[in-house]
Amino acid sequence: MNLNLIFTKTKKRFRELWNYKIFKYSIIIHSLYILICSILIIFWFQDFSDFKVFYKATEVFLTDITDLYNRMNYPYPYRYFPLSVIIFIPFYFMGFDIGFIMFTLFNLFLNILISVIVYKIVMLIRGEDHEKGDKRIIHYICLYAIGLPQISNYFLGQNNLIITFLIVLSLLIYLRKKDLKWQFVASLLIGISIVVKPITITLIPFLLLVNVDLRRKIFKIDFIKSLIRVLGCLTPLALNLIYFFLFPKLWEAFLLTNFTGVEPVDINFSFSVSKIIINFYYFIGVPYNQVLILFVVLLIFGGLGFLIYVFRRFSKHALIYGYTLGILITLIVYFDTWDHHLLNLTPLLLIILFNLPRNSKIAKRFIKPSFIFFNFFNLVFMGLFVLFKDIFPLNFIPMLFLLLVFYGIARYCIIQQNSNNASEIS
Repeated sequence: MNLNLIFTKTKKRFRELWNYKIFKYSIIIHSLYILICSILIIFWFQDFSDFKVFYKATEVFLTDITDLYNRMNYPYPYRYFPLSVIIFIPFYFMGFDIGFIMFTLFNLFLNILISVIVYKIVMLIRGEDHEKGDKRIIHYICLYAIGLPQISNYFLGQNNLIITFLIVLSLLIYLRKKDLKWQFVASLLIGISIVVKPITITLIPFLLLVNVDLRRKIFKIDFIKSLIRVLGCLTPLALNLIYFFLFPKLWEAFLLTNFTGVEPVDINFSFSVSKIIINFYYFIGVPYNQVLILFVVLLIFGGLGFLIYVFRRFSKHALIYGYTLGILITLIVYFDTWDHHLLNLTPLLLIILFNLPRNSKIAKRFIKPSFIFFNFFNLVFMGLFVLFKDIFPLNFIPMLFLLLVFYGIARYCIIQQNSNNASEIS
């Protein structure tokens, strides 16, 4: 590896990008996000930061893992798998202030990598009727960089960018590499992302290489690749079972924190379908079972999403839509769906915008408006919820945009013509 050559190419590329005004603005705005969020957290709002939860969870993990899900240890509940804290061990030993700054810089580095990978994916899957240059691609990547969910992520010290990096990197590998070795590697990245944050667990069914063509009465499945993909995902996840096996109460506490306890159903500005239903029942004083609500919503949207994907009328680059459906299902179903979680979704919407035909009505009516809303307006409705939660505790507008994307992708999968099919089903 010639580091001088890489540095020279990087510097040349940076100079080319600097000619775009939006690139300049995105660097300035993004830098302000980092600076302001770091100052606020270090000097005034440590206990408002999720990084404080990760920091304390690392300490508990290293000293008494059986106490990992004890709510009294944290300003907010720790909801993740035990091994997710491994990422934070280096930052823990730096102390909170330095650790937070270094983790923020780490997130900045991840944002740069995500932007590069998204660019590579778009160049790989871009429709033939799109512009041949890269100006429009750079424009959208810069919009992603200055999106308001970035503020939430930096301020809270969240780990969403780790997830997004693993998602887009695995997607790039799937799109470029077809041999079994790389199929396993890409799936392993998804498995690691699940351990870091279970938001990607609903991606697993969409990794199956299966497609049913009702018109031609053809059923296609690649059993070996599907098995390799599932095993790759489950391998990192299975390592957590060791801790749950050794400490059974840890498993009970994990379930209590995430599903059966009182905290998952607290009134808040989450915009998932499950949370909207729970907030409504709570507001009108009607008894409810949160696990039953979660199960029903999962059954409806998870089942429908998977069926749409299996019966899709195209094969080429189908995995892009499978990834998006997988993330959407978690955001729609789980109790807590926050603004910063949108960083896992918006890069996928960006990619879809360039995979769909340039003048696609689905892109114009569903995908692009949702990308803009999630990137710049979702945070506004969080503020409105805080102001009016006592009289109207339903943050339903962002939920409608989640459903809009779900409908748009479903419609594309159903109406797309078979002339777009490729020989493979990946």
